Amino acid sequence: MTKNAVLGQYRGYLGEEGVEARSTTATYVAVRLYVDSWRWQGVPFYLRTGKAMKDKLTEIVIQFKRPPDVMFAADLNPNVLSLCLQPDEGIHLKFEVKVPDKAMSMQPKDMEFHYGSAFESQAIPEAYERLLQDALEGDASLFIRSDHIEEAWSMVGPLLLGGDGLTPRIYEPQSWGPEAANDLLSGDGHSWQRVCGVHSGADT
Repeated sequence: MTKNAVLGQYRGYLGEEGVEARSTTATYVAVRLYVDSWRWQGVPFYLRTGKAMKDKLTEIVIQFKRPPDVMFAADLNPNVLSLCLQPDEGIHLKFEVKVPDKAMSMQPKDMEFHYGSAFESQAIPEAYERLLQDALEGDASLFIRSDHIEEAWSMVGPLLLGGDGLTPRIYEPQSWGPEAANDLLSGDGHSWQRVCGVHSGADT
């Protein structure tokens, strides 16, 4: 998995209390994964997570492929569906629209929904609040199965144990991780995207 993964360690981690002076523990990981099925053949899935990042958020961004034939003679941006899990839970759909009376001029626009603005007077529980409540009530509907857990560990285990020979790259605190994580996507013609937290109704 060496060519499909990047490990990182934020600058200053070795000075944290209880951390060994020569620790190679990763505080960041970015991976490229593929699903071995006909439906997702050749479609890359990019995941990243880390500590001391620029912002704390959980987001799923789905970028749709460009169709083989385009009706309009214009350079179109891909449609993007973004699921905002935390914070400011909601959903965005970004797509191209034709500018009125501008021939084939197109502009990207964003349709959005956020629970915080739609239900301002209603408390929205944190993710772990809901999970802890479900655990107490014996409701396993939001928990993954044991075979899913085993499969996940079979993928991340070699990275955690250093079996793939990857060395964590230093990145600055309050950044989005090491530059090599950007290279992981740019080689495929992609880049990391952030949609959640930058919409018009978000706190700045």
